[in-house]
Amino acid sequence: MILIKNVLVATDFSEPSDAALHYGREFARTFNATLHVLHVVDNVTLQYGVESYGAMLPDLQQEIESAARTTLDGLLNEEDRAALHAQPAIVTGAAKAAAIVAHANEHHIDLIVMGTHGRGAVSRLLMGSVAERVVRTATCPVLTVHHPEHECLAPDALVAVARV
Repeated sequence: MILIKNVLVATDFSEPSDAALHYGREFARTFNATLHVLHVVDNVTLQYGVESYGAMLPDLQQEIESAARTTLDGLLNEEDRAALHAQPAIVTGAAKAAAIVAHANEHHIDLIVMGTHGRGAVSRLLMGSVAERVVRTATCPVLTVHHPEHECLAPDALVAVARV
């Protein structure tokens, strides 16, 4: 039997991430699991360099993290908090995929759900794909969701899967 106690939704606040949150909620609700919602913030010191901006960087980093926390808190509703025991998290990292996988390992995540932008091969080659890296390196299953997603999840379908 598959036991899912912790579901992680990795979000970048895009439409595909919103679709992933919908799926993550359904899995958490169906399996009576805790819903973890994670956003990875870029480390501005590594991105821009200390020499470039000096004293401004700590304030800028704090502002970025604060704005992300506000946005993340806005994604979660009262049902998420009460019924799904939602655990929002903001982490700072240079490599988003590695940060997602590390968070999943630290919190004993059983399933990662994340949106994918479905970029073409050339874009993926030049920029890489966070979702692709997470799929390759995560120790738990990863569900990737496109937007607009295919409406394959009806509440009854997940309940049937959970009972098998």
